[in-house]
Amino acid sequence: MSKIVIIGAGAMGSAFALPCLDNNHDINIVGTHLENDFIDNLKKNEYLHPGLNTKIPKEINVFRFEKFDELLNSNVDLIVLGISSKGIDWAADQLSRLFKKKKLPKLLMLTKGLSIYKNNYELLVDKLERLLLEKGIKEIDISAVGGPCLATGLANRVHSSVVIANKDIEVAKKMADMLNTNYYHTSYSDDLNGVEVSAAIKNIFSMAVGAAKGLCNSNISSEVREKNYLNTASALIKQSIHEMEIFVEHLKGKKETVKGLAGLGDLYVSSGGGRNAKMGAYIGEGLTFSEAKKTKMDKVTVEGADLAKEIAKKVNEDFDQKKLPLMLGMINAIVDDKKLELDWESFR
Repeated sequence: MSKIVIIGAGAMGSAFALPCLDNNHDINIVGTHLENDFIDNLKKNEYLHPGLNTKIPKEINVFRFEKFDELLNSNVDLIVLGISSKGIDWAADQLSRLFKKKKLPKLLMLTKGLSIYKNNYELLVDKLERLLLEKGIKEIDISAVGGPCLATGLANRVHSSVVIANKDIEVAKKMADMLNTNYYHTSYSDDLNGVEVSAAIKNIFSMAVGAAKGLCNSNISSEVREKNYLNTASALIKQSIHEMEIFVEHLKGKKETVKGLAGLGDLYVSSGGGRNAKMGAYIGEGLTFSEAKKTKMDKVTVEGADLAKEIAKKVNEDFDQKKLPLMLGMINAIVDDKKLELDWESFR
């Protein structure tokens, strides 16, 4: 049995606690400084999690932020980061404060992200490592989870398959073994870059696949498009995988990772009706990004659009339009706020 602390009481962090519990680990969730009211309400409502619409087992210990230091100072084996990408700087501050003079436990990232730092791509795992190193933490061991696993499904113990990635394959295997259950099926990989890049950029391609209904043929009725768009969706998925392989290799990942759970698997789930796919559908119908955002998804975070804006300049510098016609077509439509036009003749 291992002692596991999950930082963040959001949907995925809370759902991830179930396979930990079912492996008989000592599992604890501690909220961030912004989640005290949320945790109070969670307990008042008999652990019914509003983001999951299901109850968290009471065997999972859930704490307010006041218990943060006490929990992390109690011989923890694994710290799981279930916070948003915007909270990584805060997490680095907290971890460096507590572990400057003692060994930092192993870390597992549930959060995905890709940004630009000093005109280079930087994965969220690399950002966390950089911040911790800058703050004087020397021994850092970060793993990540990738694959098609929606939080609500995991919270209800539906069969889900994921890949645990670490640069050290033995660490990845050991962590996969400690989390595997009869419904949470874990494989492992040493391609941390490939898993994390796939997880991040699939959000852009989810928008592209989501645009299939509108793109299939503008000269037929919406009713006919509704029944016959799958040909187009399949073509977009195939092109997505091709371009993801190119981009993953560019960021020093393995192209074969793209055809696994972290790439194709996650793309399938994400393009099936999530926020990115919905935005893609509106863009496919002929709306610009700003029109779709204002009239259809005003207060909704669209991760793929945020990522497109973040990496647009760098991707346009690094790649010719004919090399990544789908990715750059979608990115530039969002950044330039223009209608989506794809160069189908450049598809491979």
